[in-house]
Amino acid sequence: MALIVKKFGGSSVATPEKIMAVAQRVLREKGPEDKMVVVVSAMGDTTDNLITLANTLVGQPYTYAREMDMLLSTGEQVTIALLAMTFSKLGHPAISLTGSQAGIKTNSAYTKGRINNVNPVRVLEQLDQGNIVVVAGFQGSNDAGDILTLGRGGSDTSAVALAGALKADVCEIFTDVDGIYSADPRIVPDARRMKEITCDEMLEMARLGAGVMQPRSVEMGKHYGIPIHVRSTFTQDMGTFIREVCTMEEKEFIIKGVAHDTNVAKIGILGVPNRPGIAFKIFSALAKANIDVDMIVQSIRNTDKDIIDMIFTIAQPDLPQTKKIIEELGEEMDFLGTLIDNQVAKVSIVGAGMLGSPGIAANMFGALSDAEVNIEVISTSEISISCIIQADRVKEAVNAIHARFFPKNPE
Repeated sequence: MALIVKKFGGSSVATPEKIMAVAQRVLREKGPEDKMVVVVSAMGDTTDNLITLANTLVGQPYTYAREMDMLLSTGEQVTIALLAMTFSKLGHPAISLTGSQAGIKTNSAYTKGRINNVNPVRVLEQLDQGNIVVVAGFQGSNDAGDILTLGRGGSDTSAVALAGALKADVCEIFTDVDGIYSADPRIVPDARRMKEITCDEMLEMARLGAGVMQPRSVEMGKHYGIPIHVRSTFTQDMGTFIREVCTMEEKEFIIKGVAHDTNVAKIGILGVPNRPGIAFKIFSALAKANIDVDMIVQSIRNTDKDIIDMIFTIAQPDLPQTKKIIEELGEEMDFLGTLIDNQVAKVSIVGAGMLGSPGIAANMFGALSDAEVNIEVISTSEISISCIIQADRVKEAVNAIHARFFPKNPE
């Protein structure tokens, strides 16, 4: 007997036929004594269509963050009801639960909710009654009872958090790809599928743009010690396991993967007074607005003048709010100017093997140089190196870097 959490993304449940196929697969793989929780996303492009609908009516719909959560959460509720009915039609009792009904409690950062805790009492009760429990991913509720969504890819986080709270044996993430690759196979045809990757490496890849997993879901897996199996909805093949410690070591590759992120905007604040507390004032204002700042570079403009320039990156949806905050601070602090560029992208390499391996950065920069791709900003961590480049050069950049670190096997 096993307790298994399975998550199916939007492409896996995009049509009635696909919902039927998901239900049949779950029943086919369920052992007689297994307990099964199925977490699902909205069907296909439902979330994008709801965003477009709101934008048509009000423009900049995320200004109305609470109401956007109320709107977007309906997509998953359609899917859970349809899938629960399908299980019942196929002869197995099932019940659908919203994120709130499943006990997922969040903070109050609308449209960017974070899970505070999961109390899956109702899920356990329904499992004990023999039901397959179908849970709406991407959502929970705060202490006031308001619905909150968890950001893009939030259904992954819902699934792993539930798996942890239920002490599940495994959390399976079904998607339209058959595992985690060394780069996006839609960009790099020669990308290689990994059998295993550590939580830390996967977390860094997800944070840097590898869209197959949401970063917070990987954090949840690491926190609860739940193995995550990323695999394809459309095949029976094994995918990629994300574990705290991998059981096999691929020593031939120092770098595990190349990630890219086109959902980036670069902000430059020019002529910032060079005195204590200025950086705190700027970035605390952004933090209060729940704006996540990524790469930060501070440079001395002129040694004869007590001013500096600051450059940082944010996610593109946060650009209107960021611009407003910086403009307000600029009036107060007398900045010389602001530069905004939303035609940039971030390319990164990730791998625990780069620790103690000289020349990794030089190799990456050399690959970009050979491809004649200019680097605008650089940042590093213990297991990653990231560069900001122009967005229209992403494909060339990712392929050049991947070819440098993952050469083709000779014929």
